[in-house]
Amino acid sequence: MLGRLNHVAIAVKDAEKAAKIYGTAFGAEISAAVPLPEHGVITVFATLPNTKIEFIQPLGENSPIAKFVERNADGGIHHICYEVPDIIAARETLVKEGARVLGDGEPKIGAHGKPVLFLHPKDFSGALVEIEQA
Repeated sequence: MLGRLNHVAIAVKDAEKAAKIYGTAFGAEISAAVPLPEHGVITVFATLPNTKIEFIQPLGENSPIAKFVERNADGGIHHICYEVPDIIAARETLVKEGARVLGDGEPKIGAHGKPVLFLHPKDFSGALVEIEQA
């Protein structure tokens, strides 16, 4: 059921500024900044040969990552995202095994235009996990 690592997300104050060094120093392809109002973030991706780094910055004062960035002023790893072939089947299996889905439990469209869900960090060794329909 678990697919490849899609991305590692780093929460920062300024996503474009944070991503810049990945482009200049490492030669990574850097995406344009994309606001995702439904998720309360602005995203910028650095594409690597085997995965992506997602830089997320708060969008608005009610952003779900605002407090995280406030506590981690220099930024920090926020979540990891894995691909799954069928997000509904994955959700059902995870819930049956005791994992908690955050929010209302229904997939939302994420930064790649695909359905995503977030899973409670207490169920995954302290890591906030995102699953994305492959």
